[in-house]
Amino acid sequence: MRFRWPDREWWRQVPSDLARLWRRSLQLRTVAITLVLTGVAILVTGVYMALSISNDLYQSRLDQALRDSSRATTAAQSTLNASDVSSGDSGKNLLNSTLQSVQASTSSRLIAAYRVPGQDTSVLAPPDRGSPALNPVISQELRTAVENGGTKQFYQSVALPASSDSTDPGIVVGTQLTLPSYGRYELYIGYNLRDSENTLLFVQNTLLLAGLALIVLIGAITWLIVRFVVEPIRVAARTSERLAAGDLAVRIPEKGEDVFASLARSFNGMADSMQSQINQLATLSQLQQRFVSDVSHELRTPLTTIRLAGDVIYDQRGSFPPATSRTAELLHTQIERFDRLLSDLLEISRYDAGSVALDPEPTNLVRLAEEVVDELRTLAEQNGSELRLEAPGGYFDVGMDPRRIRRVVRNLIGNAIEHGEGAPVVVTVDSNETAVALAVRDYGIGMNQQDVNHVFDRFWRADPSRKRTLGGTGLGLAISLEDATLHSGWLQVWSMPGQGSCFRLTLPRFTGKGIIASPLPLPPADAGTKPGRPESSSEAASSAQSGADDTGALDRGTAALDPAPLPGSEARA
Repeated sequence: MRFRWPDREWWRQVPSDLARLWRRSLQLRTVAITLVLTGVAILVTGVYMALSISNDLYQSRLDQALRDSSRATTAAQSTLNASDVSSGDSGKNLLNSTLQSVQASTSSRLIAAYRVPGQDTSVLAPPDRGSPALNPVISQELRTAVENGGTKQFYQSVALPASSDSTDPGIVVGTQLTLPSYGRYELYIGYNLRDSENTLLFVQNTLLLAGLALIVLIGAITWLIVRFVVEPIRVAARTSERLAAGDLAVRIPEKGEDVFASLARSFNGMADSMQSQINQLATLSQLQQRFVSDVSHELRTPLTTIRLAGDVIYDQRGSFPPATSRTAELLHTQIERFDRLLSDLLEISRYDAGSVALDPEPTNLVRLAEEVVDELRTLAEQNGSELRLEAPGGYFDVGMDPRRIRRVVRNLIGNAIEHGEGAPVVVTVDSNETAVALAVRDYGIGMNQQDVNHVFDRFWRADPSRKRTLGGTGLGLAISLEDATLHSGWLQVWSMPGQGSCFRLTLPRFTGKGIIASPLPLPPADAGTKPGRPESSSEAASSAQSGADDTGALDRGTAALDPAPLPGSEARA
């Protein structure tokens, strides 16, 4: 097996994946927010504690250094006051012994002494003495303060040189000493705070580790608690999905007496009620379907007898008086309509019962459309409509049930002739890589948006006062939609008042493969125009835009939805 390197652009998907995970996971959001807020609280508390400890530790060491320096300076000054100096050498020895006394009285080994400038230069005073580590860090500001401060103490925070080119924090305390016969000297004592800094670093590291451990512990606790809270919600969500999918027997387990148990009992009660009502409705629906089917079958036998008798009377109408002859013609027409109504009712009952099965065979949609057009051409001429067939594509066989598709095409063309107001009716067939489509365009009265929304309803008529040229039953478009859905196809409509209508049937080119796009546009390319009425280009554009705003497309129960929704259209479920 060959190793497959990850995609070089995988990192581009990481933000979107994290954002998707953030939106979908309540547990992740809860834990993350808790950790962020906890981290902020621990950070603020840790910084405050570190600063407080640092200040207290520094102040403690400063007070200690001031006390230590004051004690050493007082002891040294007492020794100097009791001494008897008469020569330069004895004065030099006196300064050395004084510094040794200061060093013995304090914990520091960083000591320096400088003669205060501006004194009598004729006196041979002892030279300045200082520690090499202390001399570079004594600032001029501190020396000025000590020179002018008398016996007061002054201090300054400094960085004392250490090994390896590093520095240690420290404090330098300065005051004045008076040597008899030689004048005043500046005494500086340095204190190294390295041990205090180590203590502070230990405390800070301890606080950091404790804070991190506390954040991890709080995160784990939050994750466990949220898991206990979210898991019943997940169970309820999964149960709801299964219930919505049709598994009416699924229920949420009822455990304990807490709020989740109460939720489970309420949900299960609702599910029981829904199951009971759905079963009741299903039973009523089955009874209704059986009733329609039984009535249709029972009426078939007497209707056959009545039709035979009516045909005999209709064939002999020429020998009857005019009124009786007209009555025979009306009887014959209504018997045929009644027969078609029974057939449509039986077909609808089969769809409702789910007992319809396709009988597919390779069929050329163009040839099928030509046959239907030839069949209805006489009817179109009687209504003053020109029936045209345009087929730029679709000249190949597609697996379909020719009887059902022929019924759909005949119904669409018949409706176009009936509502075409004598205008031309254009039937177009075309195809693309995934589908073959047939569109029936008329330029008649058209429909408004409300009528379009109901055009596939059973027994619905846009204008109940209009006569039915073909003696329709009111179930033709409903059955056509079911036929299209059974083929995993689309049946959609566009219409505008005064601009006509366009019905589009789209079927998959290959069985089992979905439709990506229909090869025929909807709204049609000539939306907003009407034959015989010239329009300017601006008027046509205005009409087309109005059609896009006021009309709709219908699509129901198909295996795939149109990826390019129509402007102003609605889908019916």
